[in-house]
Amino acid sequence: MPAGYLFRAKLILLLAGGVSFSGIKQRLQTTAPTIICWKERFLADGIDGMDTYHPGQKPTVFTPALRAKVLAATRKQPADGSTHWSCRKLAATLHIGKDAVQRVWKEAGIQPQRLERYMASNDADFATKAADIIGLYPNLPHHAAVFCVDEKTAVQALGRLDPVLPSSPGRAKRHGFEYYRHGTLPLYAALDTKTGKVVGKTTRRHTSRMLGSFPGQVPEQCPVRQQVQISLDNLPAHKTQSIRDFLAAHPNAHTSSWTCGQTRSCLG
Repeated sequence: MPAGYLFRAKLILLLAGGVSFSGIKQRLQTTAPTIICWKERFLADGIDGMDTYHPGQKPTVFTPALRAKVLAATRKQPADGSTHWSCRKLAATLHIGKDAVQRVWKEAGIQPQRLERYMASNDADFATKAADIIGLYPNLPHHAAVFCVDEKTAVQALGRLDPVLPSSPGRAKRHGFEYYRHGTLPLYAALDTKTGKVVGKTTRRHTSRMLGSFPGQVPEQCPVRQQVQISLDNLPAHKTQSIRDFLAAHPNAHTSSWTCGQTRSCLG
């Protein structure tokens, strides 16, 4: 017979024998709330009230079919219009325990609450053009230079109203909170992928004409007759007539796609 059942039987027999609570507490090393609890259960249910066996939920067997069932349901949208499944909601739908859903999700590396974004190209030749640009980096023409050109518009030109205080022992460099706005400037930059050097230029306005003049200045950073590869992203400003004229001025110029699309020109 379980020790717990013997303890409860002794407690009831002591109560029936008229032993006080303090006497039972001392003899059984227990507390008054425990004595009251088992007394009330015995008065309500008799001997059956002394039974504390609770089988609980039947354990879940993680079969391949169960895993497939959980994963298949996870790929579908909840019927109530929720944005994603919770473990409890999916468990209630499949009539299984939430712990089973959590275990399957953990094993599969699934986190339904997380969201990532992607961009798809509508260019039918995307794969070919992307491979052309990607292949440019590991398979450079002999002695060629590759520049990635991009621009940052509306860069704030700020001037501090208070002098900058240099760093000193125990104190970091400081500048005042207040500043004066000098407007904004577009920044054009070309990254030399081999050396990491950045060639930059600022202008008052961001126009395709000004952008078109910048790639033409990049070869000036290289030796005469060195082949130069220039990559631009697919910004609308890179598709204007001035950019097309720039590409048309170079016999080897052609367009290619990278992410949304990219322009690549070869300058001799």
